[in-house]
Amino acid sequence: MKKMSTRTLAGAGALAAFALVATGCASDPAPSAGSETTESADVAAGERLVVSLAGEVAVLDAETLELVESLASEEFTRLNPAGDGRNVFVTTSEGFQVLDTTTPELTDLVFPAEAAGHVVRHGGKTVLYSDGWGETTIIDTDALLTAGGAMPEVQQYEADEPHHGVSIVLEDGTLLTTVGDESSRSGALALEPHDDHFHEVASSDECPGIHGEGTAMNEAVVFGCENGALLYHDGEFEKFTAPDEYGRMGNAYVSETSPIIVGDYKHDPDAEGYFLHEVAVIDTAAHEYEVVELDGIEYTWRGVVRGPDDLAYILGSDGSIHVFDPSSGEITEEYPVIDAWESPTDWQEPHPAMTTDGSVAYIADVANDRVVSVDLATGDVLAESDALPAAPNEMAVNIG
Repeated sequence: MKKMSTRTLAGAGALAAFALVATGCASDPAPSAGSETTESADVAAGERLVVSLAGEVAVLDAETLELVESLASEEFTRLNPAGDGRNVFVTTSEGFQVLDTTTPELTDLVFPAEAAGHVVRHGGKTVLYSDGWGETTIIDTDALLTAGGAMPEVQQYEADEPHHGVSIVLEDGTLLTTVGDESSRSGALALEPHDDHFHEVASSDECPGIHGEGTAMNEAVVFGCENGALLYHDGEFEKFTAPDEYGRMGNAYVSETSPIIVGDYKHDPDAEGYFLHEVAVIDTAAHEYEVVELDGIEYTWRGVVRGPDDLAYILGSDGSIHVFDPSSGEITEEYPVIDAWESPTDWQEPHPAMTTDGSVAYIADVANDRVVSVDLATGDVLAESDALPAAPNEMAVNIG
């Protein structure tokens, strides 16, 4: 029996009484404490782009890329949209701190976590993972909008051992979560909620180094492995084996309207730098897995998104966005955007990266300390920010 708890986090560390969590979908933002009305808050905010810099977080207008506010933070932070159209999680040493892009401000709401890691949004749930505790925290995606500035109710599950992991909740309540310990990771579990515990319905130990996840059409969920990928669909796990003895997929780039997943792919564990030149292509409907060579295009894990027509868009080291058709395995377009760049020497080091709201891509132009936005359908540059105080690192759009 796997224990779970449902509770209210009363502040950064205190835990209060048990209570059930109601499933919900993202809706228009509700006013936080001190806001006048929801309508005025929405008009004031619009779409915002949040950018992490050394020691601060910048909030930009996503259309004009004008600086709205700069907020002091830790030296290195990670960013993830909450999925409610308003809030962004800023990963700090204390846990997952909520940044309200409407005000904008770094609020006092912190979901405590040791070595705060992945954030996953799917099916009306946002799931936070604490690597140091092996703890999964589940909230309704719209919970921050309706909590009136208070800490919302959460549901939690604790893994047998802490590890660098990830969890996702499916629409029927099934919890998919990774298995591992401090030194290794081996696979995943599918857990069905029952009152105060989870019941195991499926498991797999065929995914060494399991990392990252992505959900394709019809809730086909894929995790990356060091020797292929692991699919969960219709209540069962299925292993895809890489063509190379070492064939690591660490990140999945997905569209929930396409059955095809694109993953980053690395076949040489001893390769220097972070440049990759192949992608894994997984057709979850046909149950097919292949690796595609990109013919001279080099990229990092931060430079791939899905966009219009379910295509994949890859930011290459030549400074161009390369449009990749997962169905054909072909590069169909090339959009020059920034100057050519070299591989980072550390994954935390700022280097050109790309995120998207689904139609517009935002590129971290590290060499010029700025952000550039591009229409993914046409390749047209839409806006360029002024020089920021430091090189942009991670980015998140407050999409709902």
